[in-house]
Amino acid sequence: MMAESVYILCSLTSLFCAAMLVRTYRVQRTRLLLWSSLSFVGLAVTNALLVIDLMVVPEVDLLAIRITVGAISMLLLLIGLIWEVR
Repeated sequence: MMAESVYILCSLTSLFCAAMLVRTYRVQRTRLLLWSSLSFVGLAVTNALLVIDLMVVPEVDLLAIRITVGAISMLLLLIGLIWEVR
């Protein structure tokens, strides 16, 4: 029960961070905020997939999808950081 609560709280936290970044991007329109927003949306999806994988449908293995979405999210943040340095 405790692990499930932590998974849900992590999902909500990443969703909240993504929402704040998207809201700030809509106001300021900077490229780094765009890439950060996209990355955190992907991380929120990854955390939601974790909750679905472990709690909703434990008989289905979503590990490959979770890793792929997480890797793409980190790649988006990396691209944003590299482009911002230029």
